[in-house]
Amino acid sequence: MDVGIIGVGTMGKNHVRVYSELKSVDSVSVFDVNQAAAKTIGNQHGANVCATMDELLAGTDAVCVCVPTQFHAATVKQVFSAKKSVLIEKPIAATAKEAIDLMKSAPGGVTIGVGHIERFNPVVSEIRKIVNKPLYVEMKRHNPASARVTGSTVVEDLMIHDIDILLNVFGHPTDIHSAGNADVCSVLMKCGKVPVSLSASRKASKKIRMIYVEEEDFTIEGDFMTQEVTIYRKPGQYQFEAERYVQENIIEKVMVNKLEPLKRELSTFVECARENRPFPITPEQAIDNLQVCEQIQAGLSI
Repeated sequence: MDVGIIGVGTMGKNHVRVYSELKSVDSVSVFDVNQAAAKTIGNQHGANVCATMDELLAGTDAVCVCVPTQFHAATVKQVFSAKKSVLIEKPIAATAKEAIDLMKSAPGGVTIGVGHIERFNPVVSEIRKIVNKPLYVEMKRHNPASARVTGSTVVEDLMIHDIDILLNVFGHPTDIHSAGNADVCSVLMKCGKVPVSLSASRKASKKIRMIYVEEEDFTIEGDFMTQEVTIYRKPGQYQFEAERYVQENIIEKVMVNKLEPLKRELSTFVECARENRPFPITPEQAIDNLQVCEQIQAGLSI
Protein backbone atom coordinates (compact mmCIF):
# COMPACT_ATOMS: atom_id res chain seq x y z
CA MET A 1 0.00 0.00 0.00
CA ASP A 2 1.21 3.52 -0.84
CA VAL A 3 0.69 6.04 1.95
CA GLY A 4 1.07 9.80 2.19
CA ILE A 5 1.64 12.23 5.05
CA ILE A 6 0.32 15.78 4.77
CA GLY A 7 2.23 18.02 7.18
CA VAL A 8 5.69 17.24 8.53
CA GLY A 9 5.67 19.00 11.87
CA THR A 10 6.51 17.11 15.05
CA MET A 11 3.81 14.47 14.63
CA GLY A 12 4.15 14.28 10.85
CA LYS A 13 7.86 13.51 11.13
CA ASN A 14 7.06 10.60 13.44
CA HIS A 15 4.49 9.31 10.93
CA VAL A 16 7.10 9.35 8.14
CA ARG A 17 9.60 7.50 10.35
CA VAL A 18 7.13 4.79 11.36
CA TYR A 19 5.65 4.27 7.88
CA SER A 20 9.16 3.90 6.44
CA GLU A 21 9.67 1.00 8.88
CA LEU A 22 6.42 -0.87 8.17
CA LYS A 23 6.69 -3.88 5.85
CA SER A 24 3.03 -3.46 4.88
CA VAL A 25 3.83 -0.09 3.25
CA ASP A 26 5.19 -0.07 -0.30
CA SER A 27 5.98 3.63 -0.58
CA VAL A 28 5.77 6.81 1.51
CA SER A 29 5.06 10.28 0.10
CA VAL A 30 5.12 13.60 1.95
CA PHE A 31 3.78 17.08 1.34
CA ASP A 32 4.14 20.26 3.37
CA VAL A 33 3.76 23.92 2.45
CA ASN A 34 7.28 24.18 3.87
CA GLN A 35 9.00 22.38 1.02
CA ALA A 36 12.42 22.55 2.67
CA ALA A 37 11.12 20.69 5.72
CA ALA A 38 9.40 18.13 3.48
CA LYS A 39 12.62 17.51 1.53
CA THR A 40 14.65 17.13 4.71
CA ILE A 41 12.39 14.49 6.26
CA GLY A 42 11.78 12.84 2.88
CA ASN A 43 15.50 12.43 2.21
CA GLN A 44 16.06 11.16 5.75
CA HIS A 45 13.57 8.31 5.36
CA GLY A 46 13.56 7.67 1.61
CA ALA A 47 10.10 9.17 1.07
CA ASN A 48 8.80 10.78 -2.12
CA VAL A 49 8.52 14.56 -1.76
CA CYS A 50 5.47 16.00 -3.54
CA ALA A 51 5.22 19.56 -4.79
CA THR A 52 1.44 19.74 -4.27
CA MET A 53 -1.23 17.97 -2.28
CA ASP A 54 -2.89 16.90 -5.53
CA GLU A 55 0.33 15.14 -6.54
CA LEU A 56 0.44 13.31 -3.21
CA LEU A 57 -3.21 12.26 -3.44
CA ALA A 58 -2.78 10.98 -6.99
CA GLY A 59 0.06 8.67 -5.96
CA THR A 60 -1.25 7.22 -2.71
CA ASP A 61 -3.94 4.83 -1.45
CA ALA A 62 -4.28 6.29 2.04
CA VAL A 63 -3.08 9.45 3.77
CA CYS A 64 -2.51 10.90 7.22
CA VAL A 65 -3.39 14.51 7.93
CA CYS A 66 -0.87 15.96 10.38
CA VAL A 67 -1.34 19.69 9.74
CA PRO A 68 -2.19 22.14 12.57
CA THR A 69 -5.74 21.66 13.87
CA GLN A 70 -7.08 24.90 12.37
CA PHE A 71 -6.30 23.50 8.90
CA HIS A 72 -7.82 20.04 9.43
CA ALA A 73 -11.22 20.75 7.90
CA ALA A 74 -9.95 22.28 4.64
CA THR A 75 -7.25 19.63 4.22
CA VAL A 76 -9.52 16.67 4.97
CA LYS A 77 -12.17 17.98 2.55
CA GLN A 78 -9.57 17.84 -0.21
CA VAL A 79 -8.72 14.26 0.78
CA PHE A 80 -12.42 13.39 0.81
CA SER A 81 -12.75 14.81 -2.73
CA ALA A 82 -10.02 12.40 -3.87
CA LYS A 83 -11.88 9.53 -2.13
CA LYS A 84 -8.85 8.34 -0.21
CA SER A 85 -8.78 6.60 3.17
CA VAL A 86 -7.58 9.04 5.81
CA LEU A 87 -6.27 9.10 9.35
CA ILE A 88 -6.75 12.53 10.92
CA GLU A 89 -4.50 13.47 13.82
CA LYS A 90 -6.35 14.45 16.98
CA PRO A 91 -8.41 16.48 17.51
CA ILE A 92 -10.51 15.73 14.44
CA ALA A 93 -11.25 19.45 13.90
CA ALA A 94 -11.11 22.79 15.68
CA THR A 95 -14.61 22.38 17.13
CA ALA A 96 -17.21 19.64 17.38
CA LYS A 97 -19.53 21.60 15.06
CA GLU A 98 -16.79 21.92 12.46
CA ALA A 99 -16.16 18.17 12.72
CA ILE A 100 -19.86 17.35 12.31
CA ASP A 101 -20.06 19.59 9.23
CA LEU A 102 -16.86 18.06 7.85
CA MET A 103 -18.20 14.52 8.09
CA LYS A 104 -21.19 15.45 5.94
CA SER A 105 -18.79 15.51 2.98
CA ALA A 106 -17.19 12.14 3.81
CA PRO A 107 -17.24 9.70 0.86
CA GLY A 108 -18.40 6.12 1.16
CA GLY A 109 -16.16 3.11 0.62
CA VAL A 110 -13.09 4.46 2.44
CA THR A 111 -11.66 4.15 5.95
CA ILE A 112 -11.81 7.32 8.05
CA GLY A 113 -10.08 7.27 11.44
CA VAL A 114 -8.78 9.69 14.04
CA GLY A 115 -5.36 9.42 15.65
CA HIS A 116 -6.00 9.27 19.37
CA ILE A 117 -2.68 7.53 19.89
CA GLU A 118 -3.01 6.67 23.59
CA ARG A 119 -5.80 4.19 22.80
CA PHE A 120 -3.03 2.04 21.28
CA ASN A 121 -0.91 2.14 24.43
CA PRO A 122 -0.84 -1.43 25.81
CA VAL A 123 -1.49 -0.03 29.30
CA VAL A 124 -5.06 0.82 28.23
CA SER A 125 -5.90 -2.70 27.09
CA GLU A 126 -4.39 -4.22 30.24
CA ILE A 127 -6.36 -1.92 32.54
CA ARG A 128 -9.55 -2.64 30.59
CA LYS A 129 -9.03 -6.34 31.37
CA ILE A 130 -8.46 -5.74 35.09
CA VAL A 131 -11.07 -3.12 35.95
CA ASN A 132 -14.31 -4.58 37.26
CA LYS A 133 -16.19 -2.25 39.61
CA PRO A 134 -14.22 0.99 39.98
CA LEU A 135 -14.87 3.20 42.98
CA TYR A 136 -12.61 6.07 41.92
CA VAL A 137 -10.65 6.97 38.78
CA GLU A 138 -7.88 9.54 38.39
CA MET A 139 -5.75 10.45 35.38
CA LYS A 140 -2.92 12.97 35.18
CA ARG A 141 -1.18 14.28 32.06
CA HIS A 142 1.37 16.98 32.85
CA ASN A 143 4.00 18.37 30.49
CA PRO A 144 6.69 21.04 30.46
CA ALA A 145 5.90 23.94 28.13
CA SER A 146 6.26 23.14 24.42
CA ALA A 147 6.90 25.59 21.59
CA ARG A 148 5.04 23.31 19.14
CA VAL A 149 1.64 24.03 20.74
CA THR A 150 -0.19 27.03 19.32
CA GLY A 151 -3.84 28.03 19.26
CA SER A 152 -5.18 25.28 21.55
CA THR A 153 -5.83 24.88 25.26
CA VAL A 154 -4.34 22.15 27.40
CA VAL A 155 -7.72 20.40 27.23
CA GLU A 156 -7.71 19.55 23.50
CA ASP A 157 -3.90 19.33 23.45
CA LEU A 158 -3.29 16.92 26.36
CA MET A 159 -6.41 16.11 28.37
CA ILE A 160 -8.25 14.87 25.28
CA HIS A 161 -6.12 11.69 25.42
CA ASP A 162 -7.51 10.83 28.85
CA ILE A 163 -11.03 11.86 27.82
CA ASP A 164 -10.81 9.33 24.97
CA ILE A 165 -9.69 6.61 27.41
CA LEU A 166 -12.41 7.59 29.87
CA LEU A 167 -15.20 7.37 27.30
CA ASN A 168 -14.03 4.01 25.98
CA VAL A 169 -13.14 2.25 29.25
CA PHE A 170 -15.33 3.80 31.94
CA GLY A 171 -18.27 5.42 30.12
CA HIS A 172 -19.58 8.89 29.31
CA PRO A 173 -18.99 11.54 32.01
CA THR A 174 -21.66 13.69 33.60
CA ASP A 175 -21.78 16.39 36.28
CA ILE A 176 -18.61 18.03 34.91
CA HIS A 177 -16.90 20.71 37.02
CA SER A 178 -13.68 22.26 35.70
CA ALA A 179 -11.25 24.90 36.88
CA GLY A 180 -8.09 26.41 35.45
CA ASN A 181 -6.93 28.25 32.35
CA ALA A 182 -5.52 27.57 28.90
CA ASP A 183 -2.40 25.89 30.31
CA VAL A 184 -3.53 24.20 33.54
CA CYS A 185 -6.83 22.38 34.07
CA SER A 186 -8.43 20.23 36.75
CA VAL A 187 -11.77 18.44 36.30
CA LEU A 188 -14.12 16.55 38.60
CA MET A 189 -16.92 14.51 37.05
CA LYS A 190 -18.77 11.21 37.30
CA CYS A 191 -19.04 8.12 35.12
CA GLY A 192 -22.26 6.63 36.40
CA LYS A 193 -21.73 6.81 40.16
CA VAL A 194 -17.93 6.69 39.94
CA PRO A 195 -16.11 9.94 40.78
CA VAL A 196 -13.43 10.81 38.22
CA SER A 197 -10.60 13.33 38.47
CA LEU A 198 -8.60 14.52 35.45
CA SER A 199 -5.78 17.03 35.44
CA ALA A 200 -3.52 18.37 32.70
CA SER A 201 -0.79 20.97 32.61
CA ARG A 202 1.67 22.55 30.20
CA LYS A 203 3.55 24.22 33.03
CA ALA A 204 4.96 21.19 34.84
CA SER A 205 8.62 20.57 35.61
CA LYS A 206 8.00 16.83 35.62
CA LYS A 207 6.37 14.88 32.80
CA ILE A 208 3.52 12.70 34.09
CA ARG A 209 1.24 10.27 32.25
CA MET A 210 -0.64 8.15 34.76
CA ILE A 211 -3.91 6.42 35.59
CA TYR A 212 -5.04 5.39 39.07
CA VAL A 213 -8.11 3.24 39.76
CA GLU A 214 -9.44 2.15 43.16
CA GLU A 215 -11.71 -0.87 43.61
CA GLU A 216 -12.98 -2.55 46.75
CA ASP A 217 -10.25 -5.19 46.85
CA PHE A 218 -7.37 -3.60 44.96
CA THR A 219 -5.85 -0.44 43.50
CA ILE A 220 -4.39 -0.15 40.00
CA GLU A 221 -1.63 2.22 38.92
CA GLY A 222 -0.61 2.59 35.28
CA ASP A 223 2.20 4.63 33.75
CA PHE A 224 1.62 5.40 30.07
CA MET A 225 5.27 6.37 29.48
CA THR A 226 6.98 3.32 30.99
CA GLN A 227 4.02 1.10 30.00
CA GLU A 228 3.91 -0.44 33.47
CA VAL A 229 0.83 -1.55 35.42
CA THR A 230 0.91 -2.35 39.15
CA ILE A 231 -1.89 -3.86 41.25
CA TYR A 232 -1.95 -3.32 45.01
CA ARG A 233 -4.10 -5.93 46.76
CA LYS A 234 -5.84 -5.28 50.09
CA PRO A 235 -3.53 -5.71 53.09
CA GLY A 236 -3.43 -9.14 54.63
CA GLN A 237 -2.74 -7.60 58.04
CA TYR A 238 -3.40 -4.33 59.84
CA GLN A 239 -1.45 -3.58 62.98
CA PHE A 240 0.25 -0.93 65.07
CA GLU A 241 3.97 -1.14 65.77
CA ALA A 242 5.63 1.45 68.01
CA GLU A 243 2.62 3.73 67.56
CA ARG A 244 2.92 3.45 63.80
CA TYR A 245 0.21 2.11 61.50
CA VAL A 246 1.61 -0.82 59.53
CA GLN A 247 0.03 -2.80 56.70
CA GLU A 248 1.26 -5.59 54.49
CA ASN A 249 0.22 -5.31 50.85
CA ILE A 250 0.40 -7.79 48.01
CA ILE A 251 1.93 -6.01 45.03
CA GLU A 252 1.59 -7.46 41.53
CA LYS A 253 3.45 -6.28 38.45
CA VAL A 254 1.33 -6.93 35.37
CA MET A 255 3.15 -8.33 32.36
CA VAL A 256 2.68 -5.69 29.66
CA ASN A 257 3.70 -6.34 26.06
CA LYS A 258 5.50 -3.04 25.51
CA LEU A 259 5.02 -1.59 22.04
CA GLU A 260 5.29 1.84 20.42
CA PRO A 261 1.69 3.15 20.34
CA LEU A 262 2.22 5.08 17.09
CA LYS A 263 3.50 1.99 15.30
CA ARG A 264 0.44 0.03 16.49
CA GLU A 265 -1.85 2.86 15.40
CA LEU A 266 -0.39 3.29 11.91
CA SER A 267 -0.08 -0.41 11.16
CA THR A 268 -3.72 -0.80 12.21
CA PHE A 269 -4.71 2.06 9.90
CA VAL A 270 -2.92 0.45 6.95
CA GLU A 271 -4.68 -2.86 7.62
CA CYS A 272 -8.08 -1.18 7.93
CA ALA A 273 -7.58 0.86 4.74
CA ARG A 274 -6.44 -2.20 2.79
CA GLU A 275 -9.39 -4.29 3.96
CA ASN A 276 -11.85 -1.39 3.75
CA ARG A 277 -13.00 -1.77 7.36
CA PRO A 278 -13.54 0.80 10.13
CA PHE A 279 -10.61 2.15 12.15
CA PRO A 280 -10.96 1.54 15.93
CA ILE A 281 -11.31 5.27 16.63
CA THR A 282 -14.15 6.53 14.47
CA PRO A 283 -15.01 10.14 13.62
CA GLU A 284 -18.11 9.76 15.81
CA GLN A 285 -15.97 8.84 18.82
CA ALA A 286 -13.58 11.71 18.08
CA ILE A 287 -16.52 14.14 17.97
CA ASP A 288 -17.70 12.82 21.35
CA ASN A 289 -14.22 13.52 22.71
CA LEU A 290 -14.34 17.09 21.39
CA GLN A 291 -17.78 17.71 22.84
CA VAL A 292 -16.55 16.69 26.30
CA CYS A 293 -13.51 18.97 25.81
CA GLU A 294 -15.84 21.85 25.04
CA GLN A 295 -17.91 21.19 28.16
CA ILE A 296 -14.71 21.28 30.23
CA GLN A 297 -13.42 24.43 28.51
CA ALA A 298 -16.65 26.25 29.35
CA GLY A 299 -15.54 26.31 32.99
CA LEU A 300 -12.03 27.66 32.37
CA SER A 301 -10.72 31.22 32.60
CA ILE A 302 -9.49 31.63 29.03
